[in-house]
Amino acid sequence: MRRLTLSFVVLALVVSTAPAGAANREHEQILADIRMLQEQNQRLQLALVTLAEALKTVSTKIDESNAATRQGFADQKLFTDTVAGDLRVLREKLDETNVRLTSLSQDVDGLREMIPRGVPAPVDPADPDAPQAGAEPGAPAPPPAAPVGTGTTPKRLYDTAYADYTAGQWSLAVQGFETYLKTYPRSELADDAQYYVGESYSGDSKFREAVAAYERVVRDYPQSDILPDAWYKVGITYERLSQPDRARAAYETAVKNFSETDAGRLAKQRLDGLNRRSR
Repeated sequence: MRRLTLSFVVLALVVSTAPAGAANREHEQILADIRMLQEQNQRLQLALVTLAEALKTVSTKIDESNAATRQGFADQKLFTDTVAGDLRVLREKLDETNVRLTSLSQDVDGLREMIPRGVPAPVDPADPDAPQAGAEPGAPAPPPAAPVGTGTTPKRLYDTAYADYTAGQWSLAVQGFETYLKTYPRSELADDAQYYVGESYSGDSKFREAVAAYERVVRDYPQSDILPDAWYKVGITYERLSQPDRARAAYETAVKNFSETDAGRLAKQRLDGLNRRSR
């Protein structure tokens, strides 16, 4: 009886301890899973840190590349601006040089005009064929020397006359421009000088002299760039002289030959006005 009771006790202990062992194994499995997840989490965090550092490195390189590119563009722009500035300076110096060359050329032309021509060569007393002092009467006189020039350069003479014109000194301006034309008739400013003779007479209300001066521009300088203005001023001056038919003829010439110029367009307006008044 005692043995039977002991067997039941052992069996009861075995039965009672079985669920506790299963629970422990499940608990250990859960703990193992947790540890595994923790390890995976740590590896992921380490991978994230590594990736962040890699991204930071790439971002730094991109910033450096962008900075280098911007610096390159800035250097290129600076170089381009510098070259453009140097070209502009060179162009200005070239223009100044051309102006000075033109001025010097005019000065040389003026000096040529001022050199007397036909002056007799100096007499050599040792030359038996040379005329001696106290030559007998009736001997041919030496050719007279050419008139001396104005004593100034073409540009200065023109500028002086133009300054008188802009100051309203009409008589002085006419005198200066006419002197220029007599002294330097083949100068490239001769047509302008002739035109401003007309302008000076017009400013002085001497319209007959003015129209004659303008018509001389038309007649003597057919290739002049101031020709459209001269034709227009011929028409204006004839209007002031109460000669509308001649004014109309001048305007028609300006419109026909120089319609694309300002003078041609102004002439068209004056011509239309004349035609309206004649109806």
